Amino acid sequence: MRFLFYMKTILVTGGSRGIGLATIKRLLTQGHKVINISRNSPALEQDLTEEQRFIQINCDLGQLDKNVLESHLANNHPIDVIFNNAGTLINKPFLNLTDEELEQVYRINVFSIFKLIQICFMYLAQDAHIVNVSSIGGISGTQKFPGLSVYSSSKGAVTVLTECLQAEFQHTSLAFNGLAFGAVQTEMLESAFPGYRAPVDANEISEFIAWFLLNGQKFFKGKILPVSISNP
Repeated sequence: MRFLFYMKTILVTGGSRGIGLATIKRLLTQGHKVINISRNSPALEQDLTEEQRFIQINCDLGQLDKNVLESHLANNHPIDVIFNNAGTLINKPFLNLTDEELEQVYRINVFSIFKLIQICFMYLAQDAHIVNVSSIGGISGTQKFPGLSVYSSSKGAVTVLTECLQAEFQHTSLAFNGLAFGAVQTEMLESAFPGYRAPVDANEISEFIAWFLLNGQKFFKGKILPVSISNP
């Protein structure tokens, strides 16, 4: 499928690998400007990075630096889309989880979304679309798995946060939506379910994600969309 868009500025978190990296590559080939926030720079083709449509901000999402982030945003706004994709997973029995592990997962998966949106708010386009990555495991009533209590509960928090944000800003033209992914073949999936092969990979799902980031707000507001063929 091919879609035609005029250029947007899209802020992505956790785009150094997996779904984030595949989505960045697709957005760049479509002509959009992408700002990525991650600890490591993604592996992009040289011709794309030289076009000045890609900006890398090396930063730990668990310790966002407001000054560093604003120094980039001041010259690259308005932000049309935020894709809160960054996430971390710990696969460990509930009784063995440490305070540090709990805090690590929630800092990246939940608290970074709070802080990033707060920092970016004044730089958003009037009709910006904010898309948060949840998980099928973060939706009430779905199948849950041993060892994923901290990960799935953090994604449950993202699910409710997304709904709350839309309610809080319902008087504006902003749209807040969530994508609850099932099994996608990534390094994170391998750490959760070693040896399992997902029916879809990051490159395949990036086509849908890119479309949704740019068009989903026309059809959805405050919704969490399950994007899943299997779980896992």
